[in-house]
Amino acid sequence: MPAADEQQLVREAKDGNRDAYRRLVERHMKHAYNVAYGFVRNHESARDVMQDALVRAYQALPTFRGDAEFGTWLHRIVMNLSLNHLRASNSRSRHEIRIDDAQEPGATQDAEHEARFLRSHIEQALHELPTLQRSVVILRHVEGLSTRQVSAILQCSEGTVKTHLHRGLKKLRERLHALKEYAV
Repeated sequence: MPAADEQQLVREAKDGNRDAYRRLVERHMKHAYNVAYGFVRNHESARDVMQDALVRAYQALPTFRGDAEFGTWLHRIVMNLSLNHLRASNSRSRHEIRIDDAQEPGATQDAEHEARFLRSHIEQALHELPTLQRSVVILRHVEGLSTRQVSAILQCSEGTVKTHLHRGLKKLRERLHALKEYAV
């Protein structure tokens, strides 16, 4: 959808057109869910965060100035709610990084054990990062957003995003260095 069309939908939604807001939601719902899931790593929690974000966005729509695109604004709401959820849950069992196990049927127990080992160490290393570094790494590498998009969501400069990305990846490499020897 071209930016002009989306801006028109935002104007109509601000004027009370629920169909226009529904169309905005349909456009951004999957991405909102993916962002939430990238943080909370639990399908039910991600759905809850996404739904809460969509309700809050609707309620706050009259205050949306349009300085950023609607999707960027919504993404910021989803990210903030996801971080709030993580703080509230304070449970590492809900945050799990998935590694695509390219195992064939009948994979050995050793391979399954190795995959669980790797997942738990990656999960632990990621969640030990400071919040901003973890957010940048997830948004940039898990969600695949551009540096510009991440900077808009986090409301900081692209240079700040690059700095936190560099530091976060460096810390991950350091913490996961032992896995290199294990994998050999």
